[in-house]
Amino acid sequence: MSGQTNGGPLTTGTRRIRVLVVEDSPVIQQLLSHVISADPRLEVAGIASTGEQALRMIERTAPDVVSLDIRLPGIDGFEVTSRIMRQTPLPIVVVASDVRDLDIPMRALQAGALAVVEKPGSMARADYQTVAHHLCTQLVIMSQVKVIRHRITARGARSTSGMSAGVSADAPSQDNRLPDEAVAADGRPRRFRALGLVASTGGPAALSKILKDMPADFPLPVFVVQHMGAPFMAGFANWLGTVSALPVRLGEAGLTPRPGTVYVAPGDRHLLVDGATLRLTADPMVCGQRPSGEVLFQSMARAYGASGIGVLLTGMGEDGARGLVDMRTAGAYTIAEHASTAVIHSMPGTAVRLGGAVEELPLDRVAGRLLQLTSDDKMAS
Repeated sequence: MSGQTNGGPLTTGTRRIRVLVVEDSPVIQQLLSHVISADPRLEVAGIASTGEQALRMIERTAPDVVSLDIRLPGIDGFEVTSRIMRQTPLPIVVVASDVRDLDIPMRALQAGALAVVEKPGSMARADYQTVAHHLCTQLVIMSQVKVIRHRITARGARSTSGMSAGVSADAPSQDNRLPDEAVAADGRPRRFRALGLVASTGGPAALSKILKDMPADFPLPVFVVQHMGAPFMAGFANWLGTVSALPVRLGEAGLTPRPGTVYVAPGDRHLLVDGATLRLTADPMVCGQRPSGEVLFQSMARAYGASGIGVLLTGMGEDGARGLVDMRTAGAYTIAEHASTAVIHSMPGTAVRLGGAVEELPLDRVAGRLLQLTSDDKMAS
């Protein structure tokens, strides 16, 4: 997930951010220590070789953020994440080396980790400086997210017993009635043709929650933009397919979107709907992102007009906010995640401020609303 804002990386003044490194390889421990210590924003608070050691060290070292390897001796990174989020909630950045098998990293994100980034690996690799800088920037940004305490149920679902930074206690009350925007001018239910979902920090858990609640006969194609490093996107799409009854695939140029299929923007490419087909571009970043939710939503406004649905979820910065405005201006139905559930409310909050959202909904009510909007008897309530 990207950590850039429109104004560049966040800073924390003169105090260095304390990082607990959890990594079993002595060679990688040394490399990560070098990378972190070389950044004037960061310092190494401690190094743990196992998950059990990391859990013991948290209280003593008082880190601001955890850099977490996944494949550890003893308990794995998913279990470490679950225990940290239950006992002493801290921002966690998963540092992964094997991008082919993302099941555990994705489960860690679902359990409360904030981001997954690529491990630098070796100073000899050509893109070492880029990967190292990205890791450090993610650690800086995620250290400033006030995470919430999670309870992991027996089925692995996440629940919470607190609120995240900037969260309003004024979450909207439960109300299953549809707003007037869901009704056509002649009083009949509106019909929709496509759904777009955009997310950044905290997005994998949010997207999996929504898609898990979608039935296999969901009648619209679904387009997804998630800010995440390019090497992880294929694995991310595969993982989403394991939690959803809908087929999930990476978007490909020239495809004709099919109802009931999820199309995920691939790494480092914008995903657009152009006429009746998908299009991928390597055009410049928008809002510091490629893929960009802004680009997706704007293309949906052009392609679908009033028959589109746009949902902007948790994330830092403003990506997707103005695109959601464009969709609403075109008559589309637009939803922004409410601050009561968003890990970071900046993206959906900006859309609300700009007038781009028909309504704000907590995450656990988004799927239900989408099903109301797309079911034949949606106006029964």
